[in-house]
Amino acid sequence: MISVDDTALAVTDSGGPGIPVVYLNGQFATQGYWRRILADLGSDWRHITYDERARGKSKRSADYSFEVAVRDVDAVLEARGVERAVVVGWSYGAVVAAHWAARNPERTLGAVLVDGAFPYDWLDDAMEQRIRKLFKRLNLVMPLLRPTGLAPRMTAAQQAESNIELGKLSREAELGPVLDGLTVPTRYVVASGTSFGSKGDEQEQIRAGLDAVTARNPNIKVSAKVESNHGALLKKDFRAIADAVREVAHIGS
Repeated sequence: MISVDDTALAVTDSGGPGIPVVYLNGQFATQGYWRRILADLGSDWRHITYDERARGKSKRSADYSFEVAVRDVDAVLEARGVERAVVVGWSYGAVVAAHWAARNPERTLGAVLVDGAFPYDWLDDAMEQRIRKLFKRLNLVMPLLRPTGLAPRMTAAQQAESNIELGKLSREAELGPVLDGLTVPTRYVVASGTSFGSKGDEQEQIRAGLDAVTARNPNIKVSAKVESNHGALLKKDFRAIADAVREVAHIGS
């Protein structure tokens, strides 16, 4: 457990002399989601995973903002004595990884963004209301899921606000400049189909926002477009993610 501000984060560090890789989870996911990628890469790498605030085994906090999510990367790496690392983020974690890498190019060996960090204006007033209603409905089952670790120890309102904040940060005017500023080797692994809460081809429209980014910034490329949907690719397409980690580490080291 690493103490940060008013909370404590549950961290797992495999140790060893290998290239450090820090894994940044989906918005309400836990570090266990990465286990297949870790196994594929093997013991030659130093794997650092952790649960974000109020997720998994980490403690609650008064602050669940995106900015503290970015700062917590610093706190974890400092606590583990890591100066430079590959950052790998899935979904929400991909946006965190993009921001952290853009702010810390001298500390970033490379970045792998897994089906996230797509600059697209998907949040409007109607979507905001849809998000609030969705999490309000989910609040009925959250108390049953929390003891299993499958749901965060956050209120429905806190989860909704986090998702809405992500929508604002994902707008082209907000996320586009962050991605344009990446100077480290960056690879995307892109899923297919839907994600939780999306309808029809909404998710594919969002992913299409990446085309302009790769055209503008030669440091950013799509490593793989996989068949799995957003929720399944860490389980079914872990090899594509592991290969992207190997690729950026080879370029950046």
